[in-house]
Amino acid sequence: MDLGLADRVYVLTGASKGLGFATARALVADGARVVLSARDPDRVAAAAEQLGRDDRVIGLAADLADPDTSTRLVETALERFGQLDGALVSVGGPPRGTAAQATDAQWRASFETIFLGTVRTARTVAAALPGGGAIGLVLSNSVRAPIPGLGVSNGLRPGLAGVAKDMSDEYGPRGVRVVSLLPGRLLTDRNQELLAAGHDPERARAEIEAEIPLRRMGDPEEFGRVAAFVLSPAASYLTGVTIPVDGGALRGI
Repeated sequence: MDLGLADRVYVLTGASKGLGFATARALVADGARVVLSARDPDRVAAAAEQLGRDDRVIGLAADLADPDTSTRLVETALERFGQLDGALVSVGGPPRGTAAQATDAQWRASFETIFLGTVRTARTVAAALPGGGAIGLVLSNSVRAPIPGLGVSNGLRPGLAGVAKDMSDEYGPRGVRVVSLLPGRLLTDRNQELLAAGHDPERARAEIEAEIPLRRMGDPEEFGRVAAFVLSPAASYLTGVTIPVDGGALRGI
């Protein structure tokens, strides 16, 4: 199936590793050009080099908590590649702990990056997109069901899903699509970190996989392929929805 990605241009945040990088890999493999960003300059440079040619990939060290980041990302895409067709906005997970245990400082820092940084990036990208452009927000299964021990995520991610729906209504008449992606238990560094934090990581993983209908944790590449499709012209009638990528773990219909 031709996804229509050849020579299209996408901005991806949080893309030096994990789900953002997996999506960038899938996009580049189908002929797209990408601007990768993350906070660590060395990791961004390494990720860009791993993906290949300089004429198709550029890395940019940037922090979504910085109000100037979204403008820098858009300008980089337009200056380097002459166009912009979409974005995947992915932000690292907030601190572990319950909502009540999180301090005011942790809530503020998480809001600035995870919530406001995402909203700012989405609206800045949307303003630069032509009809047929698409924005994907990487959220979490906590949008549909709270995850024990991740209280800040449980508080912020559902709000972002509401923002995405609102934006899909606003930008839809221009032909710009907005979709929320809900990764479940995928073998990212973040999830491996959460497993390792327990007393018995192997047992914890076995218990998690027993509750997933496919009986395994997913690979980031499996998420990347779904995200690449959602951003592509092949998904041109898909907007305003939340799409779980979780092996069937969510029980709601």
